[in-house]
Amino acid sequence: MRRLWLAAVCLALCAVVPARAMPSTFNQVIGDALLCRSHLDNRYFHDYLTAAFGPAYKREGGAYWFRVEATLWGARVAEVMVSDDSSALVFIAAATGSTPDELQESIRAASGTAFRPRDASPFPVRVSSPGSTIAYVNDKSKIYCAKFKSQSR
Repeated sequence: MRRLWLAAVCLALCAVVPARAMPSTFNQVIGDALLCRSHLDNRYFHDYLTAAFGPAYKREGGAYWFRVEATLWGARVAEVMVSDDSSALVFIAAATGSTPDELQESIRAASGTAFRPRDASPFPVRVSSPGSTIAYVNDKSKIYCAKFKSQSR
């Protein structure tokens, strides 16, 4: 009986613990990286996100996946993915609650960065001149910046 009571108390306490707040530097650090405006260093972004939101909840598809409660350019961001070392690319990506059209307009209004569709398909991938990409993920969007790793000597 005592164990059941302790478990109930622990669950109640966990329910009232607030989620970690978005750091004040999130827009500059993660937003600029997603727009390909900064150097991509997956170790730096992994450490930054771990310190801000806790450890990644999974490692899949060559990336660490972080659940976040954040906004970028007025769009809600639910997940941020950072490449691990298993790929030839270094990348950072974010899944948003906006459609690609909404996200594109929000980014243009907030930062001036323009995106152009790659083709005339009904659901085109959109790319900015620095190389940032917005793609459809069901009815939402994902934005990412990816670069080939530098060769070490």
